Amino acid sequence: MVSEIERYDFALIGGGIMSATLGVLLKKLDPSISLVMYERLGEVAAESSNPWNNAGTGHAALCELNYMPDSNDGSLPDPAKAVAINEQFQVSRQFWSSLVKLGALEDPRTFIRTVPHMTFVRGDADVDYLRRRHESLNAQPLFTGMKFADDFEQLSGWIPLMMAGRGDEKVAATFTDQGTDVDYGAMTKQMIDWLVENGMRLETSVEVKSVLQFEDKKWQLWFGGSPGHIVHADKVFVGAGGYALKLLQKSGIPEIDGYGTFPVSGHFLRTDDPEIVASHQAKVYSQADVGAPPMSVPHLDTRVVDGKTSLLFGPFAGINPKFLKNGSVLDLPLSIRIKNITSYLSVALRNLSLVKYLLLEVTKSKKRKFEALRVFVPDASPKDWSYYEAGQRAQVIKPNGRGGSLQFGTEVISSQDGTIAGLLGASPGASVSVSVMLDVLEKMTPEEFPGWKKAIREIIPSFGKNLNEDAALAKKTMKATAKSLKLTA
Repeated sequence: MVSEIERYDFALIGGGIMSATLGVLLKKLDPSISLVMYERLGEVAAESSNPWNNAGTGHAALCELNYMPDSNDGSLPDPAKAVAINEQFQVSRQFWSSLVKLGALEDPRTFIRTVPHMTFVRGDADVDYLRRRHESLNAQPLFTGMKFADDFEQLSGWIPLMMAGRGDEKVAATFTDQGTDVDYGAMTKQMIDWLVENGMRLETSVEVKSVLQFEDKKWQLWFGGSPGHIVHADKVFVGAGGYALKLLQKSGIPEIDGYGTFPVSGHFLRTDDPEIVASHQAKVYSQADVGAPPMSVPHLDTRVVDGKTSLLFGPFAGINPKFLKNGSVLDLPLSIRIKNITSYLSVALRNLSLVKYLLLEVTKSKKRKFEALRVFVPDASPKDWSYYEAGQRAQVIKPNGRGGSLQFGTEVISSQDGTIAGLLGASPGASVSVSVMLDVLEKMTPEEFPGWKKAIREIIPSFGKNLNEDAALAKKTMKATAKSLKLTA
């Protein structure tokens, strides 16, 4: 018996924020496009997009020091990377605002809310750096209103939980009320519900094991086992988190040659104690330890999930060969190929401090880990906090000459013919998902994309513009999205 072939314009592999965003963009730009989405777990948004598997920070470089490292000569740090991240987050805000009006997202309070973003540092050198960082950013329209303080009384007003019981050490912080806490899981589910209502086929508990391209450039998806389930798609997007590397390798496209991923697990301390939670209303980031991966920057966060507020502190990094939280310990070894082994080896040799840091993290006792929280909250008591495992992050290893380099951020990999693309990497990830998916869209639909630009501007008014170069437009845009998303203007 010959099985009937299912045919789609686009197959979306992975039920997370990236696939959901690309799907909504496609359906909004061309409602006739046929879509199918496959998620290996029993429900969508259960891996990296799950609210307990990420910090929920709306990454806009308001508080994250790794987007703006210090200068070597004591001059003002270069704000270019921070501005670029903020620009991308403004694109996301505009898109989400339009989806609320469209009905693809529900009441904004179900997925986003205003939470101040702060940076906290200790010691003369870091206080001086933070002061210069603030001066540099204060001149940028997208960072208007950021405040700096090194006064104990002012800091106690901003972060009373962190200042209580603190000695006379030199500390400072920046503060902005433009920050957000985002439940990317709720957002993803709402977008996928809208896609299903508008004709997308969704299959959960189904894992795409491999993809095969025919001579006519179309793709067949393979699910393992008997060939009873035959699916053909004109184009394939792999938004499968850490598993994107595996599927892109199996696709055979040469563009993935040399790439690898470096998996890092994350754990957090959490408290739901109402009194403690009420005494800290901010996401506060600080400096990473020497040798730590960028995604391991310590932070104490207000976190709102399903209407309940908690505080998280972490992350505590660890070595774990899985590419996904629900992955396999064989993920890392099975990803090594002849074409990427030099990338892996060179990264290992060039990042011995990272390897040492991770080994130390793994061997740390819970008592020593709790001491890290006390650097932020001197009066913290172990009885009020519990440990939990967050999501798995797979940092990009990118080919670089004869070796490879460890990259921070997200990386789009697409075939030369534009029929398949995937996403590697981690933070800022979900926060900049719209900009990243617009990049994917342009690569995968080069003929249609120019004709879609007008429609894109209807849902993202600043598309093609640089907000930071136009203070009036930046202010207008941020105010408009704040109003529609019910955020602080």
